[in-house]
Amino acid sequence: MGGKRRRGWLGPAIAVAPGARVDRFEVFFDLVFVFSFFIITRATAVDVNGTNLLHALLVLAVLWWSWVVHSVVATRVRLGEGFVPALMTLGMAALFTFALALPQAFRDPGENAAGPMVAAVSYVIIRFVHLALYLHVVWDSPNERRQLRRFAPELVLSTLLLLAAALIPAQVQDPGRAALIRDGLWATVVLLQYSTGLIAGTWGWNVISAEHWTERYDLILIIALGESVISVGVGSNLLGQPPTWPAVTAAILGIFFTAALWWVHYDWVGPAARIALHAAQGGPRVSMARDAYAYLYLPMIAGIILFALGAEGIVHEIADPHIPLADRAHGADVPLLFGGVICYLCGNMLFQLRTLHTVTWLRVGTVLLLGACIPVGERLPGLAALSLLTAVCVGLVALEVLIMGDARDALHEVVVQERTTHEATEAAYRARWHGPEPGEPST
Repeated sequence: MGGKRRRGWLGPAIAVAPGARVDRFEVFFDLVFVFSFFIITRATAVDVNGTNLLHALLVLAVLWWSWVVHSVVATRVRLGEGFVPALMTLGMAALFTFALALPQAFRDPGENAAGPMVAAVSYVIIRFVHLALYLHVVWDSPNERRQLRRFAPELVLSTLLLLAAALIPAQVQDPGRAALIRDGLWATVVLLQYSTGLIAGTWGWNVISAEHWTERYDLILIIALGESVISVGVGSNLLGQPPTWPAVTAAILGIFFTAALWWVHYDWVGPAARIALHAAQGGPRVSMARDAYAYLYLPMIAGIILFALGAEGIVHEIADPHIPLADRAHGADVPLLFGGVICYLCGNMLFQLRTLHTVTWLRVGTVLLLGACIPVGERLPGLAALSLLTAVCVGLVALEVLIMGDARDALHEVVVQERTTHEATEAAYRARWHGPEPGEPST
């Protein structure tokens, strides 16, 4: 009785319907995740080396797990209704603080102990908000509460490990050993989180709206691609000096190959996977949602950040009037650029394999070609290397349009029919708003 009364103070949480779509508050919340992606890219771009790339991937993995938990909560409750936006705003504030502290999370503990602690405490608050909201929603469902308890060790241990990563290294005198302990604790958090998702299984979970789940992840991937464009434009300093034809050409090439990568997923793989998730039911649907979206979107997001770093470095050199245009691209820019696209394509192919049980050999060949292009690109000027990558990505899209024309047309026809039927149903429902006023005869 007391539990019901306490829950009544908060009011009801509006359940997600089977045909639910993403609401506006969810997109608003995503803006903070976009900022986090931007911060990871910016902090890594200051000094691109193996250690910083490792730190960026560790932070991204922990951040992505919080996104996965967030998306699971959103499968049960509308985040933009009732009391939920107030609670989620607290989570947004904590996530924003977490993002701001990320550049300091891996600094020398002797120089700055506050940054790692702010990041750890902010993360604890984010997870607590998600836990409190989900517990409120499933309180009357014994099965879901039992499943939630199976994830409790991950929640407790991961937050404790991040707090330990903030506190213990500061007590170690040897900086190298302190850094090793800190990195090891973060890596343990990542291993704990993603292995728990596999070990705990799918029993007790349910993806009520396949449409909401797929749209949620498709939107965050689009936002990540858009953030990469912003990162290249802002980080390359094109805004801080007069534009030149090489710099403008490089910027246009960046848009072209990013658009090609958008096409790779959203032309047919994404829509076909959405239909496959709709067709699945029960445990198979939850398993597909976990494997394909929660897990395999991560390498695609990581690939976006990596190729954004490489493209930014190359465009920065092209735009710099003090660097001859014929000079080779410096440092790790070309491996990051081509390697990031390879990572993105591999993640997308695994996503296709998990959802559609097919492999496109043209894409396998493209990945092999991109790998072979890395040593070639390292010997080319930056603009030529960027042109080579763009030609390969655009060429992949063009060949798929030619080779898979009939299959693409059939899929697009199904999608259009589905959308048309859905819109007709909505229009019929809303037609009653234009019905006769009370007392007026109907026609």
